[in-house]
Amino acid sequence: MDNHPASWAPRRNLVVVAWGLTALLLVGTVVDATFGDGKGAVLTGLATLAVGAFAVHWTLVRPRLAADLDGVRARTLNGTHRLPWTGTTVRLRSTRRLGRDGVTLELEHGDQLFIFGQTDLGEDPRDVLDVLTELRARSDGA
Repeated sequence: MDNHPASWAPRRNLVVVAWGLTALLLVGTVVDATFGDGKGAVLTGLATLAVGAFAVHWTLVRPRLAADLDGVRARTLNGTHRLPWTGTTVRLRSTRRLGRDGVTLELEHGDQLFIFGQTDLGEDPRDVLDVLTELRARSDGA
């Protein structure tokens, strides 16, 4: 259990589904390589690698974002990055692609920029921004 008042990570059921799909694709790749054609095995092998990469990433970077009165911690494959509230900018970015609106949460500190979407956080970035804003306000008053 994390010792942070607030933390966000990809939903557990999404990670489990990604691992399950990776296993099924791996079986399909082996079956296709053994009994099918080589081209199909290459395609299912590439799909296995892609879905498996997401599964590994989502497993290793838990929690993706954590916050407390001292600041935020952003977790990447390179480790945990500690960003104090002082000098950290937190904002939402809305984009429209293919007729759909997408919202991401951006954290910027110095030359570091971290971008989190709903999949990374496990919930709507707008809700996360509300919690971060409240924590930041409490830290200023402390």
